[in-house]
Amino acid sequence: MADQFDVIFLGAGPGGYIGSIRAAQLGLKVACVEKDKTLGGTCVNVGCIPSKALLYSSELYEQTTHKFKKHGIEVEGVKLNLAAMLKRKDAVVRQNTTGVEFLYKKNKIEWVKGSAAFIGPKEVEVVDAEGNKRTLTAKHIVIATGSAPIELPFLKFDEKQVVSNVGALTFPEVPKKLVVIGGGVIGLELGSVWRRLGSEVTVVEFLPHLLGNMDDDLRKEAKKIFEKQGLKIKLGTKVVSGKADKKGVTLAVEKDGKQETLDADAVLVSIGRKPYTEGLNLDKAGVKLDEKGRVLIDDHFRTSVEGVYAIGDCVRGAMLAHKAEEEGVACAEIIAGQAGHVRYDTIPGIVYTWPEVGSVGITEQEAKEQGIEIKTAKLPFMSNPRARCNDDLEGFCKIIADKKNDRLLGVHIIGPWASELIAEAVSVMEFGGSAEDIGRTVHGHPTLSEIVKETALAVDKRALNS
Repeated sequence: MADQFDVIFLGAGPGGYIGSIRAAQLGLKVACVEKDKTLGGTCVNVGCIPSKALLYSSELYEQTTHKFKKHGIEVEGVKLNLAAMLKRKDAVVRQNTTGVEFLYKKNKIEWVKGSAAFIGPKEVEVVDAEGNKRTLTAKHIVIATGSAPIELPFLKFDEKQVVSNVGALTFPEVPKKLVVIGGGVIGLELGSVWRRLGSEVTVVEFLPHLLGNMDDDLRKEAKKIFEKQGLKIKLGTKVVSGKADKKGVTLAVEKDGKQETLDADAVLVSIGRKPYTEGLNLDKAGVKLDEKGRVLIDDHFRTSVEGVYAIGDCVRGAMLAHKAEEEGVACAEIIAGQAGHVRYDTIPGIVYTWPEVGSVGITEQEAKEQGIEIKTAKLPFMSNPRARCNDDLEGFCKIIADKKNDRLLGVHIIGPWASELIAEAVSVMEFGGSAEDIGRTVHGHPTLSEIVKETALAVDKRALNS
């Protein structure tokens, strides 16, 4: 006899575990299948959480060695204990994975350990590490299997010399030379970690700019700041070949028809991620994929098969943990008969370098492409009193509003704690607010958040401190 549930989530990453919890809260009998030894998926185990732990630790190291003296703090004999730093990172991961496990027990969610494969539209077979098999059935099955890093065909991952985000979190010693292929979020974050710890880091990006589809002013400022910090950045450059041996890794790169060779101790390949659907036997269930190999869904996360849903990185849209979480909640609510919904145009994009980057809504170039008449303002953090107190003066806040009705269309911040500051813009946009709404809201003084208020005032040319 198969074990029966109301809903089965395949994958315990941010989408799967959050969706499981919400479904359980709504009174459904829930199982979640996860093949890894711990819960939390890529984000918690080898993505968001460990990388942010290392980003923070490495920034503290850089402050100690380069910034404290300006504050009147003189420290002698500072040295890096990489093993201790990595140990702390691992401890942070454990705190999070055990936290998810506690939430499963609290909400009476059954964690089924093993790899799942469809044997029918309402049925999956789970095989655990010992080869034991178990059949599960449910009226609703949610595919939440996430994504995997994309390899270069001529430079396969060994997670020692040629690494993905996984290997870049566990270097046993600081690489003397590190080449990062890809100037997106993962490449810049992990490249920044190892640059701070002493590595000579070169970022190679095929596009003529960093940071994908972010606002052009933001991308230019980021490049200027990161180069000032010591990152070597090669834009419009293609990696045409690569070879790893005992001496290191050699890359051939090309720009404008001219080739050069880059030598490195290690190479981080961060050229994107692909949906992970391996071994699910989706064809047996009749689940269709789109042209990019993503699970095809409608606006309510329903696949081509009744009762089968999909969320997160394995479907269309940005591959972001918080996007997957919101989809998990919305999908669970839909399954339970409620009106779950995700507003995709207010999902923020964040880069946890220092300074940080936070962005939500449309960019100036997108507004022009869409023919929207806009008004904009951009103010530097140098004008913010708290930023001056903290000596965090790099970056700016930029606000884009509709010229006709002042509705907030986009906010783009590069500066200290942009990851936190962007939340105000998300909230105002969620409620359909205007730049004036931010400008007329009282902000504590002195705070970094005042840069958002001041920029909102500047949209109507009434800034008070700039």
